[in-house]
Amino acid sequence: MTNQDEIEDSSAPLIEHLAELRTRLIHSAVAFIIAMVICFTVWNPIFNFLTHPLCSAMAERGHEDCGLILIRLQEGFFVAVSISLLGGLMLSFPYIAYQLWRFVAPGLYKSEKGAFLPFLLASPFMFFLGSAFAFYVVTPLAFDFFLGFQQPGTILGDQAPAGNAVAGIAFQGSAQEYLSLTIKFIVAFGLCFQLPVLLTLMGKAGLVSSEGLGNVRKYAVVAILILAALVTPPDVITQVILFVVVYGLYEISIFLVRRVETQREAKLRAEGYYDDEDEDPLMREFDEDLARDAEAEDKSK
Repeated sequence: MTNQDEIEDSSAPLIEHLAELRTRLIHSAVAFIIAMVICFTVWNPIFNFLTHPLCSAMAERGHEDCGLILIRLQEGFFVAVSISLLGGLMLSFPYIAYQLWRFVAPGLYKSEKGAFLPFLLASPFMFFLGSAFAFYVVTPLAFDFFLGFQQPGTILGDQAPAGNAVAGIAFQGSAQEYLSLTIKFIVAFGLCFQLPVLLTLMGKAGLVSSEGLGNVRKYAVVAILILAALVTPPDVITQVILFVVVYGLYEISIFLVRRVETQREAKLRAEGYYDDEDEDPLMREFDEDLARDAEAEDKSK
């Protein structure tokens, strides 16, 4: 009977946590739906804003019209839905993050709350920073590169020698394809900008170290090159930009993890828990080898 009571007592908190999780998820879903409906009502201005890099690149090349076409009858509706989904997620993300914090915070100590909250705030900031970098820097360069493969054709009726007519290559983009490409840029760079937040959080938890990240730097370079080839279109410009940016973020992450380690060491020293002999086992072993060699030389003399 006692064991049964213990089982029932232990299951009660679990049921309460599941009920609270369900409530938080419902609130988040409702917020996302409301944000998505709001974005659906203004999808035209959002689409006009997203096409600004393309229109600017086409205007620089002398195009007066930067209109996009609908290849399929239902394509316009799916463009509006795609914009609503992306806009609804970005608009409701602060509230969703707040619900996540309200669910996790009661189970954290005060010191853990102080450590986790900055990362929760830094994550959306870095995502928006990466998205802005992609939209204002990367996409204009990429679209200008893609538009460079157009060529003017020979208009019928011109006084051109027979056999010298040239077929023109003109851009007539699909609205859905353009939106998909732009969203891919924004999401890819937004996620890549999460690297310092993720590695610093792992460093604070003791899962990675600055020395370990520095030792695998050459493998990180290869991984970043593969990432740049996978998440960007097949053009050298955007791949090089993504590689430079992500590698720079990797080096910043090493610096931030080293700073976290320094702060942790200073705190342990202040509390009297830090042992200088355990500071660097490799250096301590090296010093012991030098001491043994010096002792051997003295004995030989």
